[in-house]
Amino acid sequence: MFLRMPLLLGLIVLGAHVWTIKKEFVDISKHHGYFVASVEFALALFNEDNREEHSYRLLGGPSQRFWSPRTRWTMIFLMELKLHRTICKKQDEDINNCPLQEDPGEKKDCTFVVDARP
Repeated sequence: MFLRMPLLLGLIVLGAHVWTIKKEFVDISKHHGYFVASVEFALALFNEDNREEHSYRLLGGPSQRFWSPRTRWTMIFLMELKLHRTICKKQDEDINNCPLQEDPGEKKDCTFVVDARP
């Protein structure tokens, strides 16, 4: 019991420190390396978790909102992506050149939060 007390105290102090970090977001370039990788990661995870047999791809690039907090040890990106269903199956390699389905109901507006740690 006494050996666990320092661990518990350390977690409480760490939690209080993390809670007080400024949670202010700033605009960043949509061409930022970690942001581009985060968009690709979010899209790949969306397609993997989606139960439909067709894959989705980004429609017209990332939206107007991309931010990162002012810390050095993590970057949290808040992204609003417009996705459109393609005629390609999930197993297909290159969905970037795949034609889109015509039905306007095949579009999705999604919000993703990705924590990238450089």
